[in-house]
Amino acid sequence: MTSYVTDRKFANTLARGLDVLRTFRASDNGLTHAQISERTGLPKPTISRLTYTLCELGYLSHGGRNDRFRLGPAAIVLGSVASVSVGFVDMVSDEMQRLADKTGTLALISVRDTDRMLLMRTWRPATASAIWLEPGHRIPLHGSSSGMAYLAALDDEWFSAIDPDENMHVFRQLGCDQLLARGFVIAPEATRYASTVNAVSVPYYANEFGESVAFTCGGTPATLPRQRMRDDVGPALHALVKELENRSGRAPALSRRG
Repeated sequence: MTSYVTDRKFANTLARGLDVLRTFRASDNGLTHAQISERTGLPKPTISRLTYTLCELGYLSHGGRNDRFRLGPAAIVLGSVASVSVGFVDMVSDEMQRLADKTGTLALISVRDTDRMLLMRTWRPATASAIWLEPGHRIPLHGSSSGMAYLAALDDEWFSAIDPDENMHVFRQLGCDQLLARGFVIAPEATRYASTVNAVSVPYYANEFGESVAFTCGGTPATLPRQRMRDDVGPALHALVKELENRSGRAPALSRRG
């Protein structure tokens, strides 16, 4: 899952333990050693040592020899504290649900997680019958509208720190141009990570994280064609984020770019 670094200050064992915790998703009914190993890319003996330690510390729970691992009370408490500290999510929750219902799209907020965007909160339309993407799901930074919105608002110094290639430079500039022109971004079809997903995104600078997050509405190409993204859903999402900026006293995310 993660490429570890050789910096002497970097605690690789801690990073591996956190990678184990990050593998768990809301829809999981527990995970086996083999599943954790597959998701993290770490060998089973390493996973065994990490899960033992995490269980001893209360971050994982394990009922018995053949039982699956689940997040433990320490992890749940930590998540609860984190959710309380991110006030802008609660401020906009009702509006995001109304937007999801009105547009028939999956509304979500995502944050950067290394080279991916992590879904931290989702709102499904009331009429949705199927299970859509859920919190904890990760999508590519390069190739998604969420990633484009994040990169477009990222200042030059932080952008350089992720060692971008030429394609990511172009991707970021396209996002910046779209934000300046209409206030939201749509990833070009040629660079989109999945042809089955259409999405529109707007960045919001979150003081709690010291960087931008991405507000997104997504659906299938049939339910959310490009014209509807451009003329309906995109402007509605931009208006929602603009209102949140006014209520929270935040400047537009793009204005923070160096």
